Amino acid sequence: MKQRMSLENQSVGTDFILLGLFSQSKYSPFLYSLIFIIFIVALTENATLILLIQCDPHLHTPMYFFISQLSLMDMMYISVTVPKMLLDQIIGINKISAPSCGLQMLLYATLLAAEFFLLAAMSYDRYMAICHPLRYPILMNHRVCMLLAIICWSLGSIEGITVTPITMNFSFCKSREIPNFFCEVLALLKLSCSDTSLYELIMYLCCVFMLLIPLIIILSSYFLILLTVYKMSSATDHRKAFVTCSSHVSVVILFYGASLYNYMLPPSYHTTKKDMVVSVFYNILTPAINPLIYSVRNKDVTSALKKMLCSKPGLPNFQKWNTYNHFTFFY
Repeated sequence: MKQRMSLENQSVGTDFILLGLFSQSKYSPFLYSLIFIIFIVALTENATLILLIQCDPHLHTPMYFFISQLSLMDMMYISVTVPKMLLDQIIGINKISAPSCGLQMLLYATLLAAEFFLLAAMSYDRYMAICHPLRYPILMNHRVCMLLAIICWSLGSIEGITVTPITMNFSFCKSREIPNFFCEVLALLKLSCSDTSLYELIMYLCCVFMLLIPLIIILSSYFLILLTVYKMSSATDHRKAFVTCSSHVSVVILFYGASLYNYMLPPSYHTTKKDMVVSVFYNILTPAINPLIYSVRNKDVTSALKKMLCSKPGLPNFQKWNTYNHFTFFY
């Protein structure tokens, strides 16, 4: 019996404690219920968008292929952190084991980095569609799109596989209370009693690479798009070009704005409350907002949704992508 109790105490000592979001708020049941609603809405929106893109042949284009990849990442992204947080609130246990914490960190870092590069690939696709419309079907064929998606997922995996083992191998002799609702790298480093200065410098450089390289691609693509649009004589072409890029620009601003604050600003700018608010924004709200940005003003998506609601239920129709001129891809 004593041996069993000692083993249990030892296992408990290796666990981390997630403080959550609203542990000190008297309105925590209402706030957690609101997060649960947002979670369900985000899953429903992204799953519906993926289903529409797969079922409607008119959406079998490179632009919508990348949007479906973004929706898939957002679904996985919010599912990595929110269910654990909600379950802890229900059962009243906010502990997470070290292996579970490492797995959550691995998935989170992978999806975060992959989404950075996917947004860059989407801007490159818009550049090709607007600046090289005649060669667009050849330059952005199915094989090229699949290759870009694989590269995005692979680079994200490299980030997760690199960061997670190093972070979890530090010794944590201080308080094991994580001031967040998930296992985040920066939050765990604050709990370590080891000298993490060199690792923090290396991780900062990696974050610069993961953030700035895609951001440079995005800015370069839109700079060339603006030059091309400026040369267009038709006001209709101007409007179509700006409308098709506005949704992607909105998503980039939302995602990169929070990420630049979290990973690029010096520690003096960070506080626990600020970090928590930013984490909620790009972990919970962004996956729910992105599908709305890509669907509310999108006539193709709304038309596909009406067709799906009015038609009889059946299996998705996987057809080959149709080739259109570049204005077919505009919203």
